[in-house]
Amino acid sequence: MTTNTNTAATTGTTTTGATTTGAVTPAGTGGDTGGRTGRIDFAKAAPKVFRALVGFDAAAREGLDPALVELIQIRASHLNHCAYCLHMHTNDARKAGESEDRLHMVAVWREARHFFTPKEQAALALTEAVTRVADAGVPDDVYAEAAAHFDDAELGHVLALILTINTWNRVALSTAKRAGTDERR
Repeated sequence: MTTNTNTAATTGTTTTGATTTGAVTPAGTGGDTGGRTGRIDFAKAAPKVFRALVGFDAAAREGLDPALVELIQIRASHLNHCAYCLHMHTNDARKAGESEDRLHMVAVWREARHFFTPKEQAALALTEAVTRVADAGVPDDVYAEAAAHFDDAELGHVLALILTINTWNRVALSTAKRAGTDERR
């Protein structure tokens, strides 16, 4: 079987045991796969799309505080139940110097506001609203609070970052990425 190791930065393939053909990985769930035995390697199956998404992600981060970037990505990954991205971004946050206390509090930030600045709280609220957009749209008060803490360019980048992490979460979940297999180098 071939194990998919594509990430937001690089791709690679690890082979263990018998090999399969094509860019597929072991299926995480049942269902009709059109005769395939696993999931696609998104980066190999749609390389131009993958590269465009990597570029969009990089552009979204420009000018934003790296700690804020990770908090946004962690919160969206919680909401989307994406263990692959949650593992990746909590590790990235640790490497960037984020405290364990804050990492543990991201999921319950509303009850632990004193761990986060008002600007971070506004970004987390906006992350939740955009991630759950089908539930109630993006409420005016949530948007207004974010707009009070970010200038237009920053707010555009925050929104773009929220969109990219939600896309990455969906890629990882759709292709059955396993937490702990981040092989970006």
